[in-house]
Amino acid sequence: MKKDILSMYPEELRTEIKELGQPGFRADQITDWLSKGVRSFEQMKNLPKDLKNTMIDKYHIYEPKVLEKKTSADGTIKYLWELYDGNAVETVIMRYRYGNTVCVSSQVGCRQGCAFCASTIGGLVRDLNASEILDEVVFSQKESGLKISNIVMMGIGEPLDNFDNVVRFLRLVNDPGGINIGMRHITISTCGIIERFADLASLGYPVTLSLSLHAPDDETRSKIMPSNRSRGVDRILDECIRFYEATGRRISFEYAMIKNVNDSDEQAYLLADTAKKAHAHINLIPLNYVSERDLRPSDPSTIKRFKDILEGRGVNVTVRRKLGNDVDASCGQLRRRHITSEH
Repeated sequence: MKKDILSMYPEELRTEIKELGQPGFRADQITDWLSKGVRSFEQMKNLPKDLKNTMIDKYHIYEPKVLEKKTSADGTIKYLWELYDGNAVETVIMRYRYGNTVCVSSQVGCRQGCAFCASTIGGLVRDLNASEILDEVVFSQKESGLKISNIVMMGIGEPLDNFDNVVRFLRLVNDPGGINIGMRHITISTCGIIERFADLASLGYPVTLSLSLHAPDDETRSKIMPSNRSRGVDRILDECIRFYEATGRRISFEYAMIKNVNDSDEQAYLLADTAKKAHAHINLIPLNYVSERDLRPSDPSTIKRFKDILEGRGVNVTVRRKLGNDVDASCGQLRRRHITSEH
């Protein structure tokens, strides 16, 4: 089988090139072409012809195709990409005053089964390779013409369930010879795969870890997030504290406001206590409506009261601005509609 050249670390590619009898600088040239979105060895003009032919025989690269592109009135851009095997994933570009953020997927589908999420409908199909995650950044930037400055891994899939490929992606996207996005500008979102928290901390990468908490008590969280049943909020909180102590990096708690589910005053007080123990920042997120799910967003007045309670308890909290609502910006919806239309 041909090797996935785009998933190789620079030193791995350099070794491969030298084993082909070529000088090491050829690897730098190839990396430069790949970071610009060139996915044909024949188009790499400064490579000798014999090397191009060898590369074609030995290595695999694929250019994802745009199945659908939707642009919101607020400037948010959503892509549905077709992968080499016909599967599809979503990527979203969100525009802020401080720069452009891309939200990338890490898996095709998801096994976690969260009740409010469209991504998990139909379960997990497969993990994305590091190269496929990287291409979401490369081609979102290339296709949109917008310079990407920040990455959030909050798209389809659970990043820590695809740990090895995600770690490889982090190194590749941070490579000075490639896209060169700083680790401090990358956020990894997890539903609470705490078995990987220590592994992530041990890497020493200054990424931000974001916990999709969505409920401060086990009864509520286990109903809407099945992964909680084998772990529990207290155990997850302990691992969050350990991560903070090991890295000095403050964790953020993502909290989707769901009407009559997790938006009571009592839950606000409990959430405040939980966040203070973990030194966490809280992002309140008005729930994105998913047609296949029987859940509704909290009323604006409820969200304001919830926020006021948190702030009154001394917690750092923001209400996330809803972006791309007119283009189904909640990840999984575009893919789900595409799958449905095919059948």
